[in-house]
Amino acid sequence: MPRLIRRSIAVAVVSIALSVLVSAVPAAHAAPVNCVNQTHQGACYEFVWVHGVEVRMTFPQAGHPLPHIPNAKVQNFYVIAAQTDTPQGDVPSPIHDHTIQAAPGDPGWTPFMHGYFVICTDEGLTSGDCVAVDTDFGSGPLPLAKSVNGEPLTSAETIEAGIDAGLLVALDTGAVFIGTISPAR
Repeated sequence: MPRLIRRSIAVAVVSIALSVLVSAVPAAHAAPVNCVNQTHQGACYEFVWVHGVEVRMTFPQAGHPLPHIPNAKVQNFYVIAAQTDTPQGDVPSPIHDHTIQAAPGDPGWTPFMHGYFVICTDEGLTSGDCVAVDTDFGSGPLPLAKSVNGEPLTSAETIEAGIDAGLLVALDTGAVFIGTISPAR
């Protein structure tokens, strides 16, 4: 009798495993949804700026940022004010855009990202060289940068020049994650 019970349990476990596998196959093949419209945990995408061009970035671990990426090259992922009338994201709320340093094939490309809010400094705001949109991600308003020296923030070079000039500052969000790029919107 114990042998029959073990066999029944084994058959039940295999049946459950197969049903889970079969039901997961369509989900695994489903295309990621825009993170703005996502209603479940899983891969999603948002658009990002790289060298002034908008590209699609897929986040395979959406909703689960990595605690750290040991010994890996990481590129900056800048969170900025919306650059057009169609913002790239509102996840987490409110609306915002993103700029990365490099795309596949560029020197410095890596799929490992470290997030930073880009805000205007007091000097940038006072001089008028930095235009900001007060944006609240849940811990009070930040003067999220929209432009510096009249230039949009659609390239990391512009952002980093603004930082070097003391007009912008990059605030570490603590978020570390993986993102892959597709060329078209």
